[in-house]
Amino acid sequence: MIFLARQEPFTCEHCSFNVPVLDNGSYRNHCPKCLWSKHVDKNGPGDRESECKGMMKPVGMEYRKKKGWMILQTCEICGKDNCNLTAPDDDSDIIAELSSKGIPKG
Repeated sequence: MIFLARQEPFTCEHCSFNVPVLDNGSYRNHCPKCLWSKHVDKNGPGDRESECKGMMKPVGMEYRKKKGWMILQTCEICGKDNCNLTAPDDDSDIIAELSSKGIPKG
């Protein structure tokens, strides 16, 4: 899997929030206000080669020993599952709600 580091601000296509880059040196591709993202990568983070371009709905949370809390997402168009590392400014109420749901079955 490839990883292309991209620090790009964007406007969330789900809630219209203007998402800034992280100032801690990390990268993100999800909105900190609603935790949705867009299916833009195909072979790895940052490649921007996906033809789907569907919206990725947050469906749960998972804790990984080496990475910490991950937001689990599913594409509303093609069904691809993905996970994203949480960021310090992510909405804690939505994270708590998703955490109570655990890991989606399916």
